[in-house]
Amino acid sequence: MQLTGFTDLALRLVMRLAVLEEDRTATTSVLADELHVRYTHAAKVVAALHRLGVVEARRGRSGGLRLAAGAREVSVGFIVRALEGSSEVVDCDGANPCPLRGGCRLRAALRDAQEAFFATLDPLTIADVAGGPTRELLLSLSPRRRA
Repeated sequence: MQLTGFTDLALRLVMRLAVLEEDRTATTSVLADELHVRYTHAAKVVAALHRLGVVEARRGRSGGLRLAAGAREVSVGFIVRALEGSSEVVDCDGANPCPLRGGCRLRAALRDAQEAFFATLDPLTIADVAGGPTRELLLSLSPRRRA
């Protein structure tokens, strides 16, 4: 299974926010630069994370982004499921339906594999994936240099 770029960026954003000091915030613009992505893409991801209740976003002079209260304990599996959806790995019933769909054992195996993927992510929290050696890498991020 491959995550969309949207979900990948969402996980990187929450990991970066997880290592901020409690009283600090970051802007979408700074995070986009640090993670080497377009601002517009980062803004869409931030909006989705805000809707999920994982990120707090405040506008204005003292505004910025930070993880919502308790978000460090949010499951990575929850975030991935919410952003990726629960659609099947392959679309057997799509525009060109597979002629094997009526009795295919592969479809069920792929569904089981997808669930195993999510089950592996469920016990991991944002705090888990932003800790240890990853923490130092996240803290060392700096905006990219513009030409």
